[in-house]
Amino acid sequence: MRLGLFDSGVGGFTVLKKVIELCPNNSFIYLADTARLPYGVKTTHEIMKIAEEISSWFSYQNIDAFLVACNTTNAIALDVIKKNLDVPVFDLIGSAASTIQESRVGVLATPSTVKTKAYTNAIMEVKPKTFVIEQPCPELVPMIEMDNINSDEIIDVAGIYLQPLLKQKINSLILGCSHYPLISPFLTELLPSSVKLIDPADALSLKLKLFIDSEERKYSKKKNLVDLKFYVTSNLKNFPNKAKHWLNVFPEVNLVSLQKKGWVS
Repeated sequence: MRLGLFDSGVGGFTVLKKVIELCPNNSFIYLADTARLPYGVKTTHEIMKIAEEISSWFSYQNIDAFLVACNTTNAIALDVIKKNLDVPVFDLIGSAASTIQESRVGVLATPSTVKTKAYTNAIMEVKPKTFVIEQPCPELVPMIEMDNINSDEIIDVAGIYLQPLLKQKINSLILGCSHYPLISPFLTELLPSSVKLIDPADALSLKLKLFIDSEERKYSKKKNLVDLKFYVTSNLKNFPNKAKHWLNVFPEVNLVSLQKKGWVS
């Protein structure tokens, strides 16, 4: 199958990696909107416009399914994406919410995601008596994109963001931005052992696998290798090194303008 996914930068690599592990033998098109990174502090109007442009671009890519690997866009503009694409759309927030078992849930997310209370609403719809507290983390994505994850500074910043959640005695923590699993080792060190760390990409991957398995049973279509195509909206030279660092691949990366109509894959 030909699967499309996107993020503002490298955060979606965490989703891509999980999906490849669980759903190999597929083709993947990854779009990083690096020209407008980070998304997490943008307005609702800006995110809606971005979602419109990205989903329109993917509508020309002959994909079989689409993965929303950006929580901020998921929270604000999932309906825009679904409207523009006539293929199944798999999202992080709905997938994660459907798996929650704990009674007190913390969420680390971007300011734009927290403002929507998308995680709270999705969890409450499935499990109405759950206590949910969401914490905005404006500094984490820029630090991660600058590959500043081995410094004391990011540990200090993460610790500050966790404090309000720990005071509420949470027993699970959702990484509500696809960048955050990249620093999960540090977060694990800062959390009590009783707090379960939840990466929404796990639930998304499982849902996708069920879909792919059912399609393969119908049409018996299988491939023998993973095919990756990468596109960026800026910083073309730096992106292959980031892919090598996080995914252990050194791909060809293509530059694309999302404002141009009549794209080709």
